[in-house]
Amino acid sequence: MEKTWKIFDEYADEYDTWYEKYPLIYESEILAIRPHLILTGKSLEIGIGTGRFAKALGIKFGIDPAFKMVKLAKERGINVIIGIAEKLPFLDNTFELILMITTLCFIKNPLKAIEECRRVLKPKGKLVLGIIDKNSFLGRLYEEKKNKSKFYKNAKFFSTKEIIFLLKNAGFLNFKITQTLFKPIYDISEVELVKEGYGKGGFVVISAEKP
Repeated sequence: MEKTWKIFDEYADEYDTWYEKYPLIYESEILAIRPHLILTGKSLEIGIGTGRFAKALGIKFGIDPAFKMVKLAKERGINVIIGIAEKLPFLDNTFELILMITTLCFIKNPLKAIEECRRVLKPKGKLVLGIIDKNSFLGRLYEEKKNKSKFYKNAKFFSTKEIIFLLKNAGFLNFKITQTLFKPIYDISEVELVKEGYGKGGFVVISAEKP
């Protein structure tokens, strides 16, 4: 969505400092993502933003449509290019791992983006998606307040079941799901636990494998 990425471009610094204001949320999300990662091989983050997740998780390559976001990610030592998820500028079978964190909700054609991920993943490669589950307490809160948010105003949130449906339609197999953020953001006083499955946590991570 062009309107959305222009907002992220304009307010890149404000977006980036959010993670400094809420480090416990950031660390909780990192912990929920880690069990899904392949520790070796070439990895890519789509919608890399300012590179905070890629830097923490050891991901070396990224793509994002927002110029200022890409600039900040490059300053964190990540090899980032300008581009969109629906038309990835990479050859087939390039990556062992692709990561998208709260990115799919901003993409115009989510299924096309997932199909592109499948194309550029190697066989047995993993796609890892982090989402704000729209059916969770946090998802309902984001949906309720999104018209007041410069970043989430145009977001289309998904449920975990909807993400699994898209992944299956794109031919992915072998699903794994973790969740975290079980309290309202302002009530979190320590790093949240990570649990398997979904239905209670506001932040859900779903991974699947290319056959």
